Amino acid sequence: MNIFKIKINFEEADHDTIELPIAEGESVLDVCLENGIDLQHNCGGVCGCSTCHIYVNKGMDNIQEISDKEEDFIDRAVNPRITSRLGCQCVIIDGDIEVTLPDQSGFMGH
Repeated sequence: MNIFKIKINFEEADHDTIELPIAEGESVLDVCLENGIDLQHNCGGVCGCSTCHIYVNKGMDNIQEISDKEEDFIDRAVNPRITSRLGCQCVIIDGDIEVTLPDQSGFMGH
């Protein structure tokens, strides 16, 4: 199994950018949860909501292609962009990736 790097940027000003290992077959959500990074995942990471919405800055070719189901949920996400993906569906297939996590503070208290 190959190990790659994920660079995680945060919209929240008090969070520093971090770089972590990510294994082939692992999702961005998996890595966040394993490392105590607060990425919401109301559906449990099964592509059933839009709360783990992220932006892929680099490495879009290194993750699995977007599905129609995922596109439907991204349409419901807050501030979707052309680079939007769901963290649970960003599964590494080959190479490094850089993402930005939207401000998660709006989800607190839910």
